Amino acid sequence: QVQLVESGGGLVQAGGSLRLSCLLSGRTVSTYNTGWFRQAPGKEREFVAYINWNGYSTYYADSMKGRFTISRDNTKKMVYLQMNGLKPEDTAVYYCAARIGLTSAAQITDQQNYNYWGQGTQITVSS
Repeated sequence: QVQLVESGGGLVQAGGSLRLSCLLSGRTVSTYNTGWFRQAPGKEREFVAYINWNGYSTYYADSMKGRFTISRDNTKKMVYLQMNGLKPEDTAVYYCAARIGLTSAAQITDQQNYNYWGQGTQITVSS
């Protein structure tokens, strides 16, 4: 099993930057693939970014490409999401999620394929 705790959320002006962190804890946390999802009020939860267990493979939603960067440090048991050029439409609760054995883009972008989730952290982008 793995536990995930997000941090780094807050209030930022449009065009600004934030870095989210996800701390993983458990017996074999370095074997888990990790994704970031977000959910705005009244909207469906959507995929943001993905990084595999060893950090050699990443995948982004089209609207995040060029603005967001996902990375991980397995020594520190941390996964990061660097968010640049933030827009008001980025306002949402951001969640870190994990799963062993994800492969295709269809699998890694579907929240139903993740079986471990953090509590979420609020990002508010003001205009």
